[in-house]
Amino acid sequence: MQPSTAERREALLLVVAQIILLAVIATLPRRTHWPVPQLLGRAGYLGIAAGGGLAAAGAVSLDRGLTASPLPNDRAELRTGGLYRWVRHPIYSGLLIGAVARAATSGNRWALLTFVALAGLLTGKARFEERHLGARFPGYAEYAARTPRFVPRCRRGSYTSGMQLPGPLR
Repeated sequence: MQPSTAERREALLLVVAQIILLAVIATLPRRTHWPVPQLLGRAGYLGIAAGGGLAAAGAVSLDRGLTASPLPNDRAELRTGGLYRWVRHPIYSGLLIGAVARAATSGNRWALLTFVALAGLLTGKARFEERHLGARFPGYAEYAARTPRFVPRCRRGSYTSGMQLPGPLR
């Protein structure tokens, strides 16, 4: 089923808003709204690099199905292996890791508020995308039921007791 004009417009607005929020986080100047110890600053660089690497690896995995739009293109295939075995949206996860690292190390409250807006936007964009993936791929609902959206499930003591933390982190 082809997306409607309204759905295409909504998808475009989601992409534009995402780009704007990422640009704002990346370009806001450092401030003194909170202290940024040197160790936190270094950890922030690692977080930005890790987030970028995760997003890039997720993008490479999609191959010709990669698109900024939350509407799957004609070459899209359902990916459930690799990074997609752990989370449904590793690209968004990477963007969130990098953005929170940048915001936390900026000392700028506006960067932190922009990160919160980005997290909300990416959650909405993921839900929009998931509706379309579910309509396109018959096995998507089962995959989504067992795979968290952004954060892998944490298992505590799996080598000793087999217990899991209550509920998935989504």
